[in-house]
Amino acid sequence: MKVIQFREAIAEAMSEEMRRDETVYLMGEEVAEYNGAYKASKGMLDEFGAKRVIDTPIAELGFSGIAVGSAMGGNRPIVEYMTFNFSLVGIDQIINNAAKIRQMSGGQFNCPIVFRGPTGSAGQLGATHSQSFENWYANTPGLKVIVPSNPYDAKGLLKAAIRDDDPVIFMESEQMYGDKGEVPDGEYILPIGVADVKREGTDITIVTFGKIIKEVFKAADILEKEGINVEIVDLRTVRPMDHESIFNSVKKTNRLVIVEEAWPFASVASEITYQVQENVFDYLDAPIQRITTADTPAPFSPVLLEEWMPNTNDIIKAVKKVMYKE
Repeated sequence: MKVIQFREAIAEAMSEEMRRDETVYLMGEEVAEYNGAYKASKGMLDEFGAKRVIDTPIAELGFSGIAVGSAMGGNRPIVEYMTFNFSLVGIDQIINNAAKIRQMSGGQFNCPIVFRGPTGSAGQLGATHSQSFENWYANTPGLKVIVPSNPYDAKGLLKAAIRDDDPVIFMESEQMYGDKGEVPDGEYILPIGVADVKREGTDITIVTFGKIIKEVFKAADILEKEGINVEIVDLRTVRPMDHESIFNSVKKTNRLVIVEEAWPFASVASEITYQVQENVFDYLDAPIQRITTADTPAPFSPVLLEEWMPNTNDIIKAVKKVMYKE
């Protein structure tokens, strides 16, 4: 095992797949000459050349459409958005073309493409650069949505996404690119649609995904000192969702809190809540609690931003409410 940064895990996954398959290439703003806006493609231009690591204009609609046509023609493009906030400029290509072409063509075309880049808040970037769109894209039949929380998962899942014959939304975080973690020296691939129990527990289940899991771990450490044993389920893949892993954990702990970095209305947490009450309601010993961002655009003020984002104290309060220990 080696210890590398999240950005290095991303670069390794892309490079390994480009060496394995000449139809794989990377395109996006600043991915080549600048080594990526967050250095997640460092060194790739030198190795693969300008025909396979392609700097694009600031025109997401245009290069997203080029990538979709290229994928339909037999290639496996990786499209990097500087942030998924900018994917809104190209969302018509993602939803109305990439996600639907297999069904609309009666299976004559598929679209093996990965759209990747950072999601959610990265601090004081303002309301238009701090949004989470996992639930938006997960609402679309034909798309798979992956949100890893650490370098190991990121590399294994990105390799799986690149090899997948359907379009995949792969969401990262600007605040995780420098995070370090253990990654195997040899090749490995993680299955899409399989959650991971990151921490075993007996008293309560917390389901989460992406960078907000850091706050969950902090809360779990504090709660353990108070005698509350937390089980942490990392979804890793939002769609397809691993319902069984969630159900099995709830059956064991009988209590559930969901933590998500997104607005509350029509959130991933809302879907999980419905699935749990529909399938394992009799195992619940308390109402489900969810923790999301505030239902407002992201503030710029650091003081307000801290209140807007889910945090350790929010999680502790929700757990104690579910445990009837307020």
